[in-house]
Amino acid sequence: MTLDAIDRPGSNEPNLENFWMPFTANRQFKAAPRMLTSAKGMYYESADGRTVLDGTAGLWCVNAGHGRRQIAEAVERQLMDLDFAPTFQMAHPIVFDFAERLAKIAPAGLDRVFFTGSGSESVDTALKIAIAYQRAIGQGTRTRFIGRERGYHGVGFGGISVGGILNNRRVFPQLPGTDHLRHTHDLARNAYVRGQPEHGAELAEDLERLVALHGAETIAAVIVEPVAGSTGVLIAPNGYLDRLRAICDQHGILLIFDEVISGFGRLGTPFGADYFGVKPDMMATAKGLTNGCIPMGAVFASRAVHDALMRGPENAIELFHGYTYSGHPVGCAAGIATLDIYAEEGLLTRGADLAETWHDAIHSLKGLPNVIDIRTIGLIAGIELAPRAGAPGTRAYEAFVKAFEKGLLVRTTGDIIALSPPLIIEREQIATLLSMLSDVLKQVA
Repeated sequence: MTLDAIDRPGSNEPNLENFWMPFTANRQFKAAPRMLTSAKGMYYESADGRTVLDGTAGLWCVNAGHGRRQIAEAVERQLMDLDFAPTFQMAHPIVFDFAERLAKIAPAGLDRVFFTGSGSESVDTALKIAIAYQRAIGQGTRTRFIGRERGYHGVGFGGISVGGILNNRRVFPQLPGTDHLRHTHDLARNAYVRGQPEHGAELAEDLERLVALHGAETIAAVIVEPVAGSTGVLIAPNGYLDRLRAICDQHGILLIFDEVISGFGRLGTPFGADYFGVKPDMMATAKGLTNGCIPMGAVFASRAVHDALMRGPENAIELFHGYTYSGHPVGCAAGIATLDIYAEEGLLTRGADLAETWHDAIHSLKGLPNVIDIRTIGLIAGIELAPRAGAPGTRAYEAFVKAFEKGLLVRTTGDIIALSPPLIIEREQIATLLSMLSDVLKQVA
């Protein structure tokens, strides 16, 4: 399908010219589009009528599977009852109900919830809260943030500043006063790991180096992903997050977990903080919050962080921050229905039951052509391919296209294939996914 074909009189195909696609090689895509037209359960249907197994939960977000009538009906009811209400100096009941429900599944004490519209907004919100907190406790010199190489924290100016993906950073200016820990990916020592790598906890000591360089009195917060999904499933080594927590406590630095991907059952626990047994001061979330049905995010803050700002005159706004759609009633309805499904079907912990089957299946790809590493945790997998000389990323992209043609949706980042299926996946579907991906890898030279 080409643009010329689309412009022919009588064509039923959509015009592809006007939509500027995000994170996409637009000209390449529009020369050979891959269109999805419907979805149900574990499957999409493509524009040419093929069934496509969803190996990525949409974009790490459709944790309960597609086409959930319970969510659709909740959204319809809410649209008819109250389509929108502001949360600036006003409110509506369902936003308080949703926050209460979320607080019940959050790690103990992380029960103050600020709603946003996306993961990017959640990250920038957490960063702003960190600065506001430090100022509120008399630490106004603490304005510096520490991120990590190969981290992804969305596309706001705060997120790209603390993030560590080169192409996100090279075009746009960053916030002053940010620095980065080294990433934890160590192919030489940690290849083909199930769960947490054994080597790399010492890399947390980078934070001590940055404290010595900048002074603890300048650092507001450290932000990391427990599992860096968008850069290829980079899993925190044993002891790494514990050590970061201890160093932050020692120097009065807040610790923020970006759980946009690792939250809501992806690791077989409600949140990554539960899986790793380390409690941050804030968690940035989105994606699985509403099963991807309505754009929405949430920042979970500790009571200590929240209460530090609840001072001064009662008529004063404590945090000069928010969005028109913070706590949107329709998003809240979708979120509550999603939490109901998670509870009824045990999806927040189902990944733990499937983990061994998942690990065994994915690691059976070891030894196939060009596979140089496999990493699995919960219901996530990263399959790293050897890059082609002078053409990095092309081998994985070819695998992505061939997989789609075969009826499997995967995600790629560089030369890494990332998998994160809906949490409703059955063992038979894991076997099907593996068979298709194995065939694809054998075909990609």
